[in-house]
Amino acid sequence: MRPQRLKLLTITAAAATVMLTAGCEAKVYGAAPPNKIALTVVPVVTALEMPEAPAAEPAAALTGLDARERTATSDAAAAGATISAAVLDRNTGQLIATGNGSAMPIASVAKLFIADDLLLQEAKGQIELTAADRQSLDTMLRSSDDSAAEIFWNRSGGNSVVSRVAARYGLTGTTVPYDGKWWNTMSTTTDLVHYYDQLLNGTGGLPPERASIILANLAASTPTGADGYPQRFGIPDGLYGEPVAVKQGWMPEWGGNNWMHMSTGVIGADRRYVMAIGSLQPTDDATARTTITNAVKTMFPGGRIN
Repeated sequence: MRPQRLKLLTITAAAATVMLTAGCEAKVYGAAPPNKIALTVVPVVTALEMPEAPAAEPAAALTGLDARERTATSDAAAAGATISAAVLDRNTGQLIATGNGSAMPIASVAKLFIADDLLLQEAKGQIELTAADRQSLDTMLRSSDDSAAEIFWNRSGGNSVVSRVAARYGLTGTTVPYDGKWWNTMSTTTDLVHYYDQLLNGTGGLPPERASIILANLAASTPTGADGYPQRFGIPDGLYGEPVAVKQGWMPEWGGNNWMHMSTGVIGADRRYVMAIGSLQPTDDATARTTITNAVKTMFPGGRIN
């Protein structure tokens, strides 16, 4: 994911990187905060039916999660990292978040927005995706291919992609990249879990058969990215006992010498839970991956939601 030196902003982006303070208190909401409303085709990705979460059940799986999130935040701070995390129970609307809600760069997680916007254009008949386009889309989502993202980003209008997706999904904490580079798109972990929730229930505007293409690819996420970077950190290795569909992001030298890692996705066979966790840590990449994975393991001992 673009292992290149990035310029530190002296104004807004720099402030955004100071995303949370050590020991930030986890916040528990009985219901989600007002929801801003309420490609060889390798291998061919077939549209999957996306099951809705079943009727509301007790949220026993999240009992004690707020305390475990505080512990994870404290442990990460002791290792020199700052983390932000959000977990949403789609059944009950319960959202548990830690961190101060500040935005951070999301790197390759922005490829979700690129794919979403592209597939909506296709659904509306505005563009036609070739077999080669579909293959590139698959690789972009599964293996985080940067070259495919760059092509689609430029073809769809660059920053306009983020603006359109943020407007459709009501992502108030999500902003376009300051320099027009997709990997510098800014967002929050709470925005990202609400994005996934609406992607699954259709309220973000992407038709179910197109949304299922995204989810099927995330479920087939490869162990390493197209650039050879390990992409099992965070949710995949932390929730190893659950089926997950994930999009990962990583970037060096943000705000100085910080490694940025972002792990996001859908958890469970019934897709009841969605999660996003981000970290900034001034260390080497392997240590930073371990830190974010350990945070997820602390939140969910035994590698399962329940």
